[in-house]
Amino acid sequence: MTVSRSESRVGVWLIGARGSVATTVVAGCAAVTAGLHPPTGMVTETPPFAGSGLPALSSLVFGGHDTLDCPLPKRAEALAAGGVLPPGLTSAVTAELAAADREIRPGGPLAGDTRDAEQLITAFAADMQNFVRRHGLSRAVVVNVASTEPAPTGDALPPSSLYAAAALRAGCPYVNFTPSTGLHHPALASQARSSGLPHAGRDGKTGQTLLRSVLGPMFAQRALTVRAWSGTNLLGGGDGAALADPAAAAAKNAGKERVLADTLGTTPQGETHIDDVPALGDWKTAWDHIAFDGFLGTRMILQTTWQGCDSALAAPLVLDLTRLTARAHESGMSGPLDALAFYFKDPVGDAPSGLAEQYEALIGFARGLRGAGPGEGARLPQGTGEGRELRSAEQTKGTGDLR
Repeated sequence: MTVSRSESRVGVWLIGARGSVATTVVAGCAAVTAGLHPPTGMVTETPPFAGSGLPALSSLVFGGHDTLDCPLPKRAEALAAGGVLPPGLTSAVTAELAAADREIRPGGPLAGDTRDAEQLITAFAADMQNFVRRHGLSRAVVVNVASTEPAPTGDALPPSSLYAAAALRAGCPYVNFTPSTGLHHPALASQARSSGLPHAGRDGKTGQTLLRSVLGPMFAQRALTVRAWSGTNLLGGGDGAALADPAAAAAKNAGKERVLADTLGTTPQGETHIDDVPALGDWKTAWDHIAFDGFLGTRMILQTTWQGCDSALAAPLVLDLTRLTARAHESGMSGPLDALAFYFKDPVGDAPSGLAEQYEALIGFARGLRGAGPGEGARLPQGTGEGRELRSAEQTKGTGDLR
């Protein structure tokens, strides 16, 4: 496990804090910290990140918002019964789950909630600030791991954007691990720019799109013409139910399609379909059918099948992103962290779409963090290392207050 430069504690404020991903994040962090399981899937625990000053897993304190009231220990028991968490883990980390559950506050807006957007933002921001204050945290990173919401159709801020606005007001860095709008809403653009806070997103790249970000560049580099690329996703759980809504599915598929267009240089025929299969629970199957032309127009086919556990794929990435974003904030960075594009389907900022190039940018970012002290973020590499720089907090003005 990498060694932290600082012993200060860092908060992780999860939006959707009682969902499968959040529960796996809390349980997994406790298990790795206690030495019960290795940090498999955590890129930040690999050698290139040694000495980057990332907060230790043992320093993370969890809380969040949710509209559900199922306690985390019970949620973990259900995940263990479904094979998501290993046998015996829930009882071993019950204390950590219970501690995180005590820090979960009611989300919203709920049915019948009469508060307007300003009142909700104020309440959510107060929850985040109180969390930081009560635990004496050096900072807290707000991470959206809630179910996907449809893209907004009017001027009103959707729930994900209310939480994002609250993060800005509370002075917290923000990560959007979902395809929901979050900070992408036009009404938040100026506040995000002036807040002096780093942010990253959106839509975590855990399965089908991860594979596409490898295969797309392969076809382009080998000068093979892709004629059609079709896909199907079968998944259950809360995400499957949310994505049964065509509008929510469209938001999810936008990132998948962007990866193909960016890596191939063209948009092939075909669509990606998402089907809710409740019996699958937290497991998902993704199938791709790729039709391509070879030398002399010879027509060929590649088919791939990805079967994985969504929460187990997502949780280590959420921990990585929390640590990297917290370190970026400590170093005085602000604005979109495009060097974290490695983790996302539809990354913010200016970044390549191929996984290999994204990984190189991430490693360069980690290298730049070594020895960086507070306020030195403007000197660290960003994106692909081609002269892009993050603005330091000292170079930005404003508080991000939306009032």
